[in-house]
Amino acid sequence: MATTHAAAFTRSRPWGTGEFTSLLQHPACFATGDARCFALARVIADEAELLTIATHPDFRRQGLARLCMTTWQATAHQRGATRAFLEVGADNQGAIALYQAGGFKPCGRRKGYYRHNKGAPIDALVMARGLP
Repeated sequence: MATTHAAAFTRSRPWGTGEFTSLLQHPACFATGDARCFALARVIADEAELLTIATHPDFRRQGLARLCMTTWQATAHQRGATRAFLEVGADNQGAIALYQAGGFKPCGRRKGYYRHNKGAPIDALVMARGLP
């Protein structure tokens, strides 16, 4: 996961092996996908949160992220979630389009939440959707 995340997140600090290991040891967290593309999420009570999703650049534009989105939400619903949340850089139009295509709608904004390679702060767009 750390290798794929590092390849996918070149504008910001990718997560390391220790971070993934720590999260996956928590019973509320789970991952879907494989080394080409994965999603890491957690369910607490009836809410699911996408923690990160990453597609290795060699495998983009093949529908893998869309499949991971569908799979993590189905898993979250099986674990009792009725609502899903995520956050995305307000400047990440590709990811925003993916999330909107999957039914997510903006519901909030976190001012200056992200910083890309020590550049100017970027707002995080918070998005949500109900889970069927």
